[in-house]
Amino acid sequence: MPPLILLTTMLWYALGYRYSILKRGSKRSVRELIDLYQIDSTRSTRGIVDQAVVRGVTVKRSCTGDQGNLGTGEVKNLRKYLDDSFSDFHTPLSKYSRFIKTIVMIAPIAGLLGTVTGMIETFDSLADMALFTQTGGIAGGISQALFTTQMGLAIAIPGLIIERILNKKQRLLEMELAQIKDILCSE
Repeated sequence: MPPLILLTTMLWYALGYRYSILKRGSKRSVRELIDLYQIDSTRSTRGIVDQAVVRGVTVKRSCTGDQGNLGTGEVKNLRKYLDDSFSDFHTPLSKYSRFIKTIVMIAPIAGLLGTVTGMIETFDSLADMALFTQTGGIAGGISQALFTTQMGLAIAIPGLIIERILNKKQRLLEMELAQIKDILCSE
């Protein structure tokens, strides 16, 4: 049981961390944000997409200077600069993703280990003919077996569902980051 409680704590910490990191920011479209931050880049940012737009607009300004028009060579360079500038957004987006998957896979197995332990206790009680012992005998062993199985599944199922939701949110943010680069390079 203690390993399952530890797994639960670690899982919810990782899920909470990912949830707090995967904040988009403004509800406006990427194109609207780019237009808004090109006019006023000192506005406050609330999420990853807002920060990426501000950084992208800043990089574009530094590449183009004050002219505002790019030649073909500068477009390729701008893409490289934007890729470099956005690279540090990708690491936090995927942080703890594998860790969560691992815990979701381990939790039912740890519950199964508790089930086996409970069944061993039950069979030991039967072998000793100790139907009523301090540990609960047959009923205690079966109870332990069922409870640890239930706990393992109670950890895995919500973790799996929330992990899928967060992965979808991560993919959407990654697509929006790519969209920001495309829009800035095409203007």
